[in-house]
Amino acid sequence: MASASASASASASTFPAAVAAVRAGLVAPALRAAVWACLAMSAMLVYRLSIGAACALTWPPDRIIIQVLDDSTDPIVKELVELECQEWASKKINIKYEVRNNRKGYKAGALRKGMEHTYAQQCDFVAIFDADFQPESDFLLKIMPYLLQNPKIALVQTRWEFVNYKVCLMTRIQKMSLDYHFKVEQESGSFLHSFFGFNGTAGVWRISAINQSGGWKDRTTVEDMDLAVRASLKGWEFLYVGDIRVKSELPSTFQAYRHQQHRWTCGAANLFRKMAWEIITNKEVSIWKKHHLLYSFFFVRRAIAPILTFVFYCIVIPLSAMVPEVTIPVWGLVYIPTAITIMNAIRNPGSVHLMPFWILFENVMAMHRMRAALSGLLETARANDWVVTEKVGDQMKDELDVPLLVPLKPTECAERIYIHELLLAFYLLICASYDLVLGTHKYYIYIYLQAVAFIVMGFGFVGTRTLCS
Repeated sequence: MASASASASASASTFPAAVAAVRAGLVAPALRAAVWACLAMSAMLVYRLSIGAACALTWPPDRIIIQVLDDSTDPIVKELVELECQEWASKKINIKYEVRNNRKGYKAGALRKGMEHTYAQQCDFVAIFDADFQPESDFLLKIMPYLLQNPKIALVQTRWEFVNYKVCLMTRIQKMSLDYHFKVEQESGSFLHSFFGFNGTAGVWRISAINQSGGWKDRTTVEDMDLAVRASLKGWEFLYVGDIRVKSELPSTFQAYRHQQHRWTCGAANLFRKMAWEIITNKEVSIWKKHHLLYSFFFVRRAIAPILTFVFYCIVIPLSAMVPEVTIPVWGLVYIPTAITIMNAIRNPGSVHLMPFWILFENVMAMHRMRAALSGLLETARANDWVVTEKVGDQMKDELDVPLLVPLKPTECAERIYIHELLLAFYLLICASYDLVLGTHKYYIYIYLQAVAFIVMGFGFVGTRTLCS
């Protein structure tokens, strides 16, 4: 029996101003219907497509259960999701709507609770989709043969396809980075080591592998990677199938993207801290696989890369412009960045003209990721912060004629200002100006451009702003 699980995690934070205004009676009665319609659309456009896609999966109806795990905090969203499930149930779809009385463990806690139900324990496989993912109807028909023919495979991961990558420059840049991640990191890990980090969605797990590996744990914010590493240490193999793609949505607001990157980076670094010794002392996998996990997968990519990128390109190079005695090797200044850029350009030939923006954007985000990585490695108070990544569905495509509910408050403007980015921009401007007037390295063109990028992102002038918020 196969089980498909759709995890719906919408939050009232997507439209707090509208909800507060309506509930407080600040909106004229004549406008309330339009406002509620906007709120309903904001919630429904994300989860409704996902539930509909899961219910449309082609598989014998007596051998599939659609389980919707709703951890949303807003009663409006809960009611909408439950009504959607009831509608599908009325069409003879075997769908279960599950909620918890608390959010302990966040996504890991919801998945663990979902697997405890009697009907779930009778299943052999679980397909996991986040609330904004829409698998094609033949998804299971393409995936299941891999798992059925090879009992050693615990996970089959598919590729994400982004329906909103053209919304703004930031989403285009995200697509470039994620395309590189899937094509290079996931595919090479699958081919060389039969291991890669589970992406948390758009994959099918063998439930016996989950149980043997200790189930879902909420000790970090990367429960997907945690399970994948533990399953790998038990000798299970993973397979990445890049030809199968699942539609999904990229965060289009800068704040949502920052929350997502903090969770991913901090959680991975924190998991490295907690699992390093367990990997070293493991007796079930080869030394080569241990080396891949410890050095390549964790140490280089999750701990060193974000720190080194920021320190070298945003601190050392600008500072060297003010110290004539310091000479940076050409391989560090030119060859390595050029090689990385070319690898990304090959994967995105239609976005070659965006490569300069990608470089500047990633360097700015390197500071945010470095802070997140250090937070995870040192296990600070923010190490386990979990903020749901806001998704807006297709509402950006629609011209919703809903008037402004409440005036924009000064605090809302302040939330878009990022002091650390602006302080670093000031530092870069000083270094660039010194190099222009007194320096000999002639780095000022790059440093000025990077300073502008920090200023633009420091004032939040990147990404979109959601409607009805």
